[in-house]
Amino acid sequence: MKRRSWLIGIALGAAVAALAASCSRGQTQNAGAPLRAVAVAAPQELALDAALHAMGLLTPKDETRMSFKVGGVIESIKVEEGQPVKSGQTLAVLKQAEVGASVEQARQATEKARRDLQRGRALLADGVTTEEAVQDLTTAYNMASAAQSGAEFNAQHTRILASADGVVLRKLAEANEVVQAGQTVLVLGGEKRGWVVRIGLADRDVVRMHLGDPARVEFDAWPGQVFEGTVSNIASAADAGTGTFTVEVRVEAGSARFVQGLVAKVAVGAASGAAARAAVLVIPVQALVEANDQEAGVFVFDAATRQVHRITVRTGRMRGGYIEVLSGLSAAAQVVIDGAAFLENGESVRLVSK
Repeated sequence: MKRRSWLIGIALGAAVAALAASCSRGQTQNAGAPLRAVAVAAPQELALDAALHAMGLLTPKDETRMSFKVGGVIESIKVEEGQPVKSGQTLAVLKQAEVGASVEQARQATEKARRDLQRGRALLADGVTTEEAVQDLTTAYNMASAAQSGAEFNAQHTRILASADGVVLRKLAEANEVVQAGQTVLVLGGEKRGWVVRIGLADRDVVRMHLGDPARVEFDAWPGQVFEGTVSNIASAADAGTGTFTVEVRVEAGSARFVQGLVAKVAVGAASGAAARAAVLVIPVQALVEANDQEAGVFVFDAATRQVHRITVRTGRMRGGYIEVLSGLSAAAQVVIDGAAFLENGESVRLVSK
């Protein structure tokens, strides 16, 4: 019995020794693993203008979706996209056979109801019929007359006429296509109220906008040319699809020939001169990890411990690969700008030049 206990003790001791040796080898291997290489840089002070920058599309202020009052087969569309039109000009026509038949049917029904009413009144005068029967015939005649008016009204709207001077922005159907009542056939842009650029802004930016704010607008179609603009409309609710607020910037065309759909670069609230620019603390955009609209994480390097620590900073405007730091970071900090995506908080690192 004593011998058995002695053997068990030897076996346990050997197992503990083997485990200790294994851990010792693992620690030796981990200690010998190369440190992750990172590049760091100090925050900079850059002069950023106070304008809000955004991209948008040029479009006429007045946009009308043109359609037929009734469904049918399109006989012809007399305009093409980009074509200028005049108020009252015929743009599209439905085939008249079906609509004309409906009008004629309504007219015949009205005529029959009129004859029946005349006959009923004559019979009432002779005492053959009753006053109630004549009242029913009168009602039938009035209903038939109203149906005829409706059919004639619909027949008048088998043509699409330009509601104002403008330009055809989109053509969404062709001749011989079947269209439903109210289906958009043409989109017409009016020239009366000019042109606007529509941009989408986040909530923190749209609250800085005011009606009448000045803006600079540039187009790739006219390199180097700056168009003057003014904020003319600010949405009071966010777009359900994008979550952004639509802002309209009215643009003066001057001698340029505007067309719908041009991509515009807009700077809203852009004043000129040194007063419009202020020096702020910025860091490279690649230093950010897990950023959202207002906050982001960055790693800073501690020279005493040779370790990196993750901190949270508040961010602002972004320009030319740099992002403004509003708070949470000192100007003397060393921010990891290369390799931050693979780091863990408190990890030891080695520095490399960038």
